[in-house]
Amino acid sequence: MSKLFIAGDSTASIKLDSKRPESGWGEFLHEFITPNIEVINYAQNGKSTKSYITEGLLEKIDEEIQEDDYLLIQFGHNDEKSEDPFRYTDPRTEYKDNLMRFVLVAKKHGSIPILLTSITRRKFQNGKLEDYTVGDYPNQMKEFAIENRILLIDAYKITHKIVSDFGEDYSKKFFLHLNPNESINYLNGIVDDTHLSPFGARMIASLIAVELKNII
Repeated sequence: MSKLFIAGDSTASIKLDSKRPESGWGEFLHEFITPNIEVINYAQNGKSTKSYITEGLLEKIDEEIQEDDYLLIQFGHNDEKSEDPFRYTDPRTEYKDNLMRFVLVAKKHGSIPILLTSITRRKFQNGKLEDYTVGDYPNQMKEFAIENRILLIDAYKITHKIVSDFGEDYSKKFFLHLNPNESINYLNGIVDDTHLSPFGARMIASLIAVELKNII
């Protein structure tokens, strides 16, 4: 049985009970892909390509991934945190260099790297979803994929269209929007336009699975 490893950030990661109902799309991916592939979710909250590497998380994948496995690589949300030198990467330089490190780990073992552009944030202005909700990182990943002939799923394009089409009000259901006292973990409520609700995470997992079907 092949394995599909997920390297990414909190939009994909498995959540602690103290964070529920926040959910990551990686938690639901196994529901939508062939049972012949085991999903190993190594996405971690708060990680950029830089911090994922410096904290040794890529080394863990390096130790486990094998021939004919897959490595799904999704970052960007934390790479754009310019105020944090431990996470920030320039999208045109260091970000691409780091992506190459992930790709080379996969290729070293005869496994298949798959790049996944960042899922969109929910940022509406005057009723319209902003064009660049995760900065230039999705575009730079696409450019990197073309330059290096790496498989790519444009999750940013897919999720941006879905969120835009459903509109400013309904799209709140995809993200972590809770009223006061609606959850024991968020007694004061929360408005979070980056992290996902269970509904949003499952929907995005299904969309990614459709794209994966054309690759694996």
